[in-house]
Amino acid sequence: MLLSLMLVFALFVTGAGAALAADRDGSVSASGKTSKAMPHRLIPKKPLAKKRPVALVKSAKRGRVHVVLPAQRNKTVARVKTARHVQATVRRVVADEPMSRAKLATSDDPIALRSGSALVIDAQTNQVLLSKNAMDVRPIASLTKLMTAAVILDAHLPMGQIIEITDADIDTLKWSSSRLRPGMKLSREELLKLALMSSENRAAHALARTYPGGIDAFMLAMNHKAQLLGMTQTRYIDPTGLSPQNESSAHDLALLVKAVYAYPLIREFSTHEKSTVDVGHRQLQYRNTDHLIFNRGWDILLQKTGYINEAGHCLVLNAVVQGRKVIVVLLDAWGKYSHFGDAERIRNWMETSGRTVLTRTDPLPADSSVRLIRTSVNE
Repeated sequence: MLLSLMLVFALFVTGAGAALAADRDGSVSASGKTSKAMPHRLIPKKPLAKKRPVALVKSAKRGRVHVVLPAQRNKTVARVKTARHVQATVRRVVADEPMSRAKLATSDDPIALRSGSALVIDAQTNQVLLSKNAMDVRPIASLTKLMTAAVILDAHLPMGQIIEITDADIDTLKWSSSRLRPGMKLSREELLKLALMSSENRAAHALARTYPGGIDAFMLAMNHKAQLLGMTQTRYIDPTGLSPQNESSAHDLALLVKAVYAYPLIREFSTHEKSTVDVGHRQLQYRNTDHLIFNRGWDILLQKTGYINEAGHCLVLNAVVQGRKVIVVLLDAWGKYSHFGDAERIRNWMETSGRTVLTRTDPLPADSSVRLIRTSVNE
């Protein structure tokens, strides 16, 4: 038995060795013929394909990041460049829009003013320093309040008299906001200060409402005073300036600024930086609407700002520049701070140019007998 097992094992080993030898030396084809084994070939490895660069493009929506393949990259870059060019063009158009709306004549405007109308005169000699569309009639917004204050002071009403804000003082034309609520009580002097310093519309309306004869009599007095001052291009419809029908020219407003400089309270209140008003149960903090008041580089003797959509940004000043008192009128500036920027440009030009006269871009009427501003200009 043991012998049989050993014989079988020997035969198995012999057969396996023969099979391995046959495998080394050749192979048997399907037809029964033996063929020589093909030598092993070294197959070169294909080089790994280079990874194509990708570009990460951040989407403008929700900060998403997209993967852009090279095939798409050129188109994407072209689109981005086109979009940037369009955006830059739009920005240039928007930046130039205020200039076109104000109809600026840049070739005749060496200071590049952003205001549609501008006038600068010497307050003492009436010499015209700069004139740009000075006779154009435009809405004047809260510059109206200078005349409102003058008429109130001309009436010699008791400044300590307490006046109550009522529903009649609420603006129903523009629905402008105000912190003066119906029922609050302030003195006439406090209302005058808020109207001039902070351009408080309800304060101005309350002053006119409590004028002897009411609003109608007050408006007659405003327009009558304008005529007395030679402001022939001026009309007043309301005492606040919220109505776009309150119109004047830079020339007429220079007349007004010159006239109201004679009122000490107008000078004081219009240049007051801050004020606290006690309205009974609380105190209200007010600031001047003219940013130049807080600029120590300016010596401002009288000022008033104004703004409604129809009028643009407006500013009048009586200030000392280079040792001389000048009256500055800026109307229809289309930009939140453009009127302040124009005032700075005028002052800097006067300080650095070494000239006492800026330029003249349009003529003024020669009827100087009824005009404050002289027509002669000396370079």
